[in-house]
Amino acid sequence: MIRREQMCNAAVILLLLAIPLWAHSADAPFVITLATKVTILALAGVGLNIALGIGGLVSLGHAVFFGIGGYATGILASHAQTYEPLLQAPFVIEGTNQMPIIWLVAVVFSALAALVIGALSLRTSGVYFIMITLAFGQMFYYFAISWSAYGGEDGLSIWVRNEFPGANTLVPLHFFLICFAILCAVLWFAARLARAPFGLALAAARQNQDRVEAVGITPYRLRLVAFVVSGAITGLAGALFADLNRFVSPSMLSWHTSGEIMIFVIIGGVGRLFGPVVGAAIFILLEHFLGGISEYWQIYLGGFLLVIVLYARGGVIGALAGREVAHD
Repeated sequence: MIRREQMCNAAVILLLLAIPLWAHSADAPFVITLATKVTILALAGVGLNIALGIGGLVSLGHAVFFGIGGYATGILASHAQTYEPLLQAPFVIEGTNQMPIIWLVAVVFSALAALVIGALSLRTSGVYFIMITLAFGQMFYYFAISWSAYGGEDGLSIWVRNEFPGANTLVPLHFFLICFAILCAVLWFAARLARAPFGLALAAARQNQDRVEAVGITPYRLRLVAFVVSGAITGLAGALFADLNRFVSPSMLSWHTSGEIMIFVIIGGVGRLFGPVVGAAIFILLEHFLGGISEYWQIYLGGFLLVIVLYARGGVIGALAGREVAHD
């Protein structure tokens, strides 16, 4: 059955690549944009899946890291566009429109935020952990609304998509391929992490904390590292999302965004490597097709999610693979 899941994963990633290539030849840039959106949101889901699927950490605050990544992109790009230094004292810091630098800033600041939030939140567990992460999310959300220097409630526009060496990011296919390459790299990293001693210890801490402590391993440290890694990946997704839309707003920090990222993971399969990819694709397809029929398309999403939770605990990937992961 493991081989069957691997075949499903291969089919998913090939389909995600093939559709934009076909759309490029058919001169359908909107389809490429949809595929890019799926890729970026899947990346955010992969980040959450490390904390949720391996560590069992149900976080409703991952929109914080998604939004930090987005604002890192918006702030650096806006200062580069206006030629105004980001900081003048004690030393000058300029804005930039170079994606690799922006990604580094997004990852670092998202990881730092995850370190602080995780260090406090992980002192609790269960519903208390969920509510503390939600509280942090709302704090950052309302701070962004009041941050008038960068648009406040109206958000911040990015006039021109940022640059990547050797590629024209204004060409939809080029930007998709950049996002796709990052997703593949992060999926490879997540797979290696799950099979590494760290990932095995983290999964063991989720299943039986007392036994892990008995062999001299501190579950708190394992979970904190996993939370930081998860936040950093989600922040990178936020940076890409801001470049895709050329806009960043406080809605990226909303608890609704945290819920949507969790929905990607649940639909595809919690703990499944490609679960967030399938979940993001299904979510975007439902939003695109049903959103044109009714503004209340989330009703159908809720029904679909209910079926998944009740009858396919392994998610869509689990249903196709024919077996559930050990911790389901």
